[in-house]
Amino acid sequence: MNKIGKIGFLGGGRIAQAMAKGFISAGLTKAEALIASVHPADTLSLESFQQLGVETIVKNNPVVNNSDIVFVSVKPQVVPEVLTEVKPISDNKLFISVAMGVTIKTLEQNLSPKARVIRVMPNTPAVVQSGCSVFVRGSKATEQDAKNTQALLEAIGTCEEVGEYLLDPITALSGSGPAYVFVMIEALADGAVRMGLPRDMAYRLASQTVLGSGHLVRDSKEHPGVLKDNVTSPAGSTAAGLKHLEDKGFRSTVAGAVEEATLRCRQISGAA
Repeated sequence: MNKIGKIGFLGGGRIAQAMAKGFISAGLTKAEALIASVHPADTLSLESFQQLGVETIVKNNPVVNNSDIVFVSVKPQVVPEVLTEVKPISDNKLFISVAMGVTIKTLEQNLSPKARVIRVMPNTPAVVQSGCSVFVRGSKATEQDAKNTQALLEAIGTCEEVGEYLLDPITALSGSGPAYVFVMIEALADGAVRMGLPRDMAYRLASQTVLGSGHLVRDSKEHPGVLKDNVTSPAGSTAAGLKHLEDKGFRSTVAGAVEEATLRCRQISGAA
């Protein structure tokens, strides 16, 4: 069943849990082919992995020793320390890092010259198998490594290969983007509540509206402007609402948020 090999996780946060769940659900692997190292104080993550049937331990070296593919899912600031710890046993392993801001160069410098590296930028909807991920190959990653990475990431949503120079704006768009969308959902619901809808109904309708609209843009391949025009009748309610958004600078505000987040990502990467 598992042509990809054994998979390990260094770190057991929510993204790691989401990936493990997705890999198992998609039939790419079985729980017994997974292993994760989790900080002993992180009882919630320990329990979450154990509920999936995944072997969970508190040391990092056994994860690397017993895995063909190792996901680096610890906090970015401890990545160099963790990789230095496992460097002596990292030969001929594929390391896939989901740590924000940690470059291919940093990953490769802290591992064996015979290790292969891929850097991934996932986002939080991966928790419900609706993630939007991109990946970058390191200097020694093979075509098969890329195929395996794509197959794994598609188990938790969509996936594309990109150049590393694009990761800062992608982080600002799809990495930070869910926060912008959550604010949009909250704002849509607030307006509906002011007009008389019950709060729980307003959240249900707003979230489904955003979800369906995203699917329509993605699957129809129509320009968003065309889809917007299809909803907008002359002198209708949508036209009135859109005028209000334009008058308040909605478009430039959202675009500016992505630009500001990109600049901040570059500052963080530069500092690292």
